[in-house]
Amino acid sequence: MVAFHFVYAGESAGRGGWNCDSCRRHGLEKKRRCGFLASEERGEVRIVWGRHGAQAEECPKSLITGESLVLIEEFLVGRRLGMQNGLEMDARKADAFLILQAEMEREQRNGTT
Repeated sequence: MVAFHFVYAGESAGRGGWNCDSCRRHGLEKKRRCGFLASEERGEVRIVWGRHGAQAEECPKSLITGESLVLIEEFLVGRRLGMQNGLEMDARKADAFLILQAEMEREQRNGTT
């Protein structure tokens, strides 16, 4: 959910100030609890990012995995081309796609698409 909302908000492209180089240059990595820092350097656990019920206790840029981004891309391409057949995918991917579908529908209901 965090990956979907972070990407959907456009912040993965650097908007909103979630750019690693800029963040480090301004000394924000500790404040944003960067996951690339050692855990003892991150400080107290707290929510540092959130959108539509999704929230992260560390910077989303370091939290979101490549696998999550691939699943989002596959979901969006499959949705666009009408090629999603849940019977032909493994359970982990099917579960991810169900979550992504629910989040996409919620975005559409809220008029944020």
